Amino acid sequence: MDVFLFSFICCKLLFFLSESSFASDTITSSQSLSDGMTLVSKEGSFELGFFSPGSSKNRYLGIWYKNMPVKTVVWVANRINPINDSPGLLVVNQTGNLVLTSQDKSVVWSANLSKEVRTPVVLQLLDSGNLVLRGERDGGSETYLWQSFDYPSDTLLPGMKLGWDLKTGLERRITSWKSPDDPSPGNFIWAVERQDNPELIMRKGSRKFQRSGPWNGLQFSATPLRPNPIFNFGFVSNEDELYYTFDMRDKAAFSRIVMNQTLYLRQRFIWEKATQSWELYSNVPRDLCDTYALCGANGICIINDLPVCQCLQGFKPNSRGYVDWSQGCVRDKSLNYSRQDGFIKFTAMKLPDATLSWVSKSMNLNECREKCLDNSSCMAYTNSDIRGEGSGCAMWFGDLIDIRYFQDGGQDLYIRMSASELAKGVPRMKIVVTVISTAALLAVVIAAGYLVHKRRRNIVQNMDLELPLFELATIANATDNFSINNKLGEGGFGPVYKGMLVDGQEIAVKRLSKISEQGLKELKNEVILFSKLQHRNLVKLLGYCIQGEEKLLIYEFMPNKSLNSFIFGLGPYNLKIFG
Repeated sequence: MDVFLFSFICCKLLFFLSESSFASDTITSSQSLSDGMTLVSKEGSFELGFFSPGSSKNRYLGIWYKNMPVKTVVWVANRINPINDSPGLLVVNQTGNLVLTSQDKSVVWSANLSKEVRTPVVLQLLDSGNLVLRGERDGGSETYLWQSFDYPSDTLLPGMKLGWDLKTGLERRITSWKSPDDPSPGNFIWAVERQDNPELIMRKGSRKFQRSGPWNGLQFSATPLRPNPIFNFGFVSNEDELYYTFDMRDKAAFSRIVMNQTLYLRQRFIWEKATQSWELYSNVPRDLCDTYALCGANGICIINDLPVCQCLQGFKPNSRGYVDWSQGCVRDKSLNYSRQDGFIKFTAMKLPDATLSWVSKSMNLNECREKCLDNSSCMAYTNSDIRGEGSGCAMWFGDLIDIRYFQDGGQDLYIRMSASELAKGVPRMKIVVTVISTAALLAVVIAAGYLVHKRRRNIVQNMDLELPLFELATIANATDNFSINNKLGEGGFGPVYKGMLVDGQEIAVKRLSKISEQGLKELKNEVILFSKLQHRNLVKLLGYCIQGEEKLLIYEFMPNKSLNSFIFGLGPYNLKIFG
């Protein structure tokens, strides 16, 4: 009997131990979570537990994706105060507060609830990656006493809010890790700027590094206009809340935005099940023109031109001799600061820094223009919402800072000019300039060549390519592994990089996008046809590279602006003049 009782007790003890270490999704005030134990969300998406980052021996409480080859941490509780002397213990104490202690019972981190909770509470890890503290009876409710989504680390997950709870003053911002071994806050911050015309800002310390432009009803003005089958984006601005959020159209997919302490500051990743790895979807900064105020006040950044910085129409460089773009541009003609002034309409613009701007959702564009003219400090205006035919009014005061031109995005911006500037060599009527970029010209030439040689298509497809075939390693070395610092711009088929071969020859490399519909056979045809087209105004095609998924075209480098600037003698942004 004693043997049976002993066996029964042992079985119960083993069952208890297995239950205590079993990864459920909740703990109550009668339980705790010690080092070596974890919580796992109901569907097995996320896991909460203790970990040591990189080569560090410090212990942190964090949340990471479950069942992935490499531990990907998305939230850290005690990122400022690591446990370095003993195992940690996570408990819900008698007052309902969530507390992390070290072995000597000293508090390392807590949820810091503002008031004592007398009803029983439960800590639960949700399949969204959100760790929530709720009332024991509030199982289906989203009324939480505390949630980790309100206190992000370096990662924004689908459903998280980046921004402000205006009722409580709570700000949710993303801050980089200091290093892969140290999750404490680094130098780079991503947050919503709380102002009359809000926008997303990345900062290095207190200095602005990159900004999104204001939300225009569809997207942020600094975002290229492209269809997106993967994400839903949202921006909420009302009396109670101000935030940006995103979610996945495929709810079973995983994605995250990470703020890094590297050159690629903000990266958006998508989990690829086939390769069991994180695939980079996009990164910011995308190119040099994403650098805040690169071209100074009243300057415009045009990534496909050299130099990338230019002055807006009606402005000239503020510096003499060697142009220092940090000093920006000044007006050719002084304003009257009266209703004698007019406006030039620029299209496809990233809107200026919105710190000194004002918004009215009720005004139309004509009313916006009149109000801007009546205010001598108003320098520009546009619709605040571009959906449909446009609505609302946004006005800018003082210098216009951090503007760029987009070939496939942006919006209209009406910039104030003096009457004499509007009349200078330009009739007081609408003038529309249609721009053809170098990439578009190239596409036209290739298309024309294709039509001319259509009857010879079968012969062409069987020909050997007469141009040099470059090794991928050679081109990667020439472009510093396709460094963003070497990126000249990006068109519909992919980015273009500047490079230098080992013999010193400068090249421009078009890296065809992996999602481009341009197949291998079509690429070879274009290489053959384009190589036979010789003209002094056409850049020379030097060779190609086809290796794995990479399809590259190698051209001679043109150091003097883009081809369209020579043909038209105009800047590549569209403009209309209004007297």
